[in-house]
Amino acid sequence: MLKGSTLKALDVRIVQRYIESSLVCCSCQHQIRPRNYINGIHRSYITFNDFRNKNRMYTKKELVGYSMEDMYSVVSDVSNYYKFVPYVTKSQVHSVDPGGGGFKADLIVGFPPLNEIYTSQVTLQPTRRVKSECHDGRLFNYLLNEWHFSPGLKDIPNSCVVDFRVAFQFKSLLHSNIANIFFDMICEQMENAFILEVNRRSGPPSIRSHVLKSRRS
Repeated sequence: MLKGSTLKALDVRIVQRYIESSLVCCSCQHQIRPRNYINGIHRSYITFNDFRNKNRMYTKKELVGYSMEDMYSVVSDVSNYYKFVPYVTKSQVHSVDPGGGGFKADLIVGFPPLNEIYTSQVTLQPTRRVKSECHDGRLFNYLLNEWHFSPGLKDIPNSCVVDFRVAFQFKSLLHSNIANIFFDMICEQMENAFILEVNRRSGPPSIRSHVLKSRRS
């Protein structure tokens, strides 16, 4: 019986091979390695309650060696997501708010065995917040990606604190269980891709990144 026991997400060797073969930057074909995920995968477990839950959430607070402006510039550049965000094969912006408050974006996201085409409402607060919400997905009842940027260390202006949140609810329990296997991996890859893109545009970080808080549910 599954109830009352703790199970491995998958055979670790199989998942690790999948990760290593899939972490390739869309535009330059360089291998992307999440900072902590491959080593941490051995600690990834699924409990019985996970199989009955269609809701997923991942939050992370991290001090990074880039300014709020640097981070905001990349995260808000949704039209170019397909160039650097793993699994995003299309990102087209439209219905732009003339006042700069946001826009809508059509995205195609695919990671085996799931593929989703959806429209997100993106809300912007320059240099401080990027929020993307979808309520009309084919696989999702709800999908949220949210980034908050706040000042970092006082004596290092080129630093900031990043609060990153992903939350979603699948329509199907089956899809939820499949995605659960890769959930941590995908969240880590996404966040890592943005940091790498900031590095490409702005150069090396002023300090080494430090995870302040992380939670998955």
